Amino acid sequence: MALTPNDVADLARLARIELTDDELELLAPQLDVILESVAHVADVAAEDIPPTSHALPLTNVFRADVVQPSLPREQVLAGAPAAEQDRFRVPRILGEDA
Repeated sequence: MALTPNDVADLARLARIELTDDELELLAPQLDVILESVAHVADVAAEDIPPTSHALPLTNVFRADVVQPSLPREQVLAGAPAAEQDRFRVPRILGEDA
């Protein structure tokens, strides 16, 4: 199933990306190739091969979480554009109520 420019326009709208008609025409076949490539991965996957998220084993390279002295809260909040009840005040997003 080939992606059409209308399909790409729908995806762009959902992602809140503005695309010109020329960009829609250019991206439709490119995205179609990507989707076909991803579909081929499912064809290769076999039951005797365990799923992995990385080709190489991962190791934690972070330091141990140790409590250390930090700046006083008043000093940190002094640099904030807005503070309330000893916390940073930030604008609401996505119409959420407090």
